[in-house]
Amino acid sequence: MAVTEERDALGTITNPRPGRWVDHYDPEDAQQWRSTGRPAARRNLWLSIFAEFLGFSVWQLWTIVTPRLGDAGFNLTTNQVFWLIAVPNLVGATLRFPYTFAVPRFGGRNWTIISALLLVVPCAGLAIVVQNPQTPFWVMVLVAATAGVGGGNFASSMANISFFFPEREKGAALGLNAAGGNLGVAVVQLVVPVAVVVGGGLALDRAGLMVIPLAVLSAVLAWRFMDNLSSAKSDFGGYAAAVRNKHTWVISFLYIGTFGSFIGYAGVFPTLIQQQFPQVTFDWGFVGLPQVPLTLAFLGALVGSLARPYGGRLSDRVSGGGISIASYLVMAVGAVGVIASLSLGSFAAFFACFLLLFVASGVGNGSIYRMIPAIFRAGVDQEDRAAMTLAKRQAAACIGIAAGIGAYGGFIIPRVFATSITEFGSLAPALVVFIGFYVLCAAITWAVYVRGRSSRFAGTAI
Repeated sequence: MAVTEERDALGTITNPRPGRWVDHYDPEDAQQWRSTGRPAARRNLWLSIFAEFLGFSVWQLWTIVTPRLGDAGFNLTTNQVFWLIAVPNLVGATLRFPYTFAVPRFGGRNWTIISALLLVVPCAGLAIVVQNPQTPFWVMVLVAATAGVGGGNFASSMANISFFFPEREKGAALGLNAAGGNLGVAVVQLVVPVAVVVGGGLALDRAGLMVIPLAVLSAVLAWRFMDNLSSAKSDFGGYAAAVRNKHTWVISFLYIGTFGSFIGYAGVFPTLIQQQFPQVTFDWGFVGLPQVPLTLAFLGALVGSLARPYGGRLSDRVSGGGISIASYLVMAVGAVGVIASLSLGSFAAFFACFLLLFVASGVGNGSIYRMIPAIFRAGVDQEDRAAMTLAKRQAAACIGIAAGIGAYGGFIIPRVFATSITEFGSLAPALVVFIGFYVLCAAITWAVYVRGRSSRFAGTAI
């Protein structure tokens, strides 16, 4: 009877306050979790995945539209092309920091509605500017920058879902949420090249228009079925403690090497294929559907997204540090392979080596995230509940900070490639820089987290 009364009380999952505000929610309460908590958490998770999926799709729209601008009559330099690819990543990475605090301020449901509707702005802007080849370049950069709102969605979505699940299930839930978002990159790079040519001709405006109804649908579904949790509070103390901890910045640097590589390579891959192998096209083989170049580029983001969960699983069996080092070294090998494939003029080798880069970066994403809780628990007395709580708070804050800083790789990689091409006429100098960076990341991981140079990590599996 008591359970029934609790279920029917105002401010519960079954009877939320106006605005779908839930005041009585504790995922660690086993009885509540079994009755109403788990169904509510799963409902919010799937709707969050859909919203984040669309966010990543919008964030990366320009990566697949930009290579076709020349066919639409735009006359852009190589440097300008890479600016259009890089700017959304710069804005998206920066927005991840304020977006982290949006959920406690506005509510998870409410912010999902707002962030979904914000996606309409870059989509409508893209649909307008790509129809006029005389559009000033600064206007195109401004419109491309608005796509960064999709990149910010990751931080708010992850923060929101973390409040719904108990500690024992939080990792799996956040993994699904992250993977769902990453898949948005692959899907947009698969669907857009086909959508813009169906029916004949080239209609780049469809790239933006096709997402608008989905963004509105996401907002409507969030309004109807998601919940706001009163218990979702900003942990400024945890963030302050994490900012003062040097390992937050070490991990953030290392995450540039994994997630930064994933999002950076995903952004430039379609353009690199077009520029380095313009003769390569892919025919879907359907009657009435013309050849659609660059479609194969989606496979990079796809395999990188699918590899991410395996990075966490392998780290559980071996160690996060060991798997991260292996990922960096494999990425270095992949970059060497890309250089060799360019000298050979082999598209097959070029494509295969880039897929290796994507897989290794995806595995590294999972392994770096797996390392974070272990790093902050190291040296903490397991019986000291206050110390363990602080460690968890710092780890959660570190994940948010690293997610933002790591995303800046999506800006750095296109700009390094642009400099390499304009100054040296080749991708090789950029790839040499990346190889050196991956070796440095592997060395730092080994020195700090595997070798155990500090007594802080003695006897701890990182």
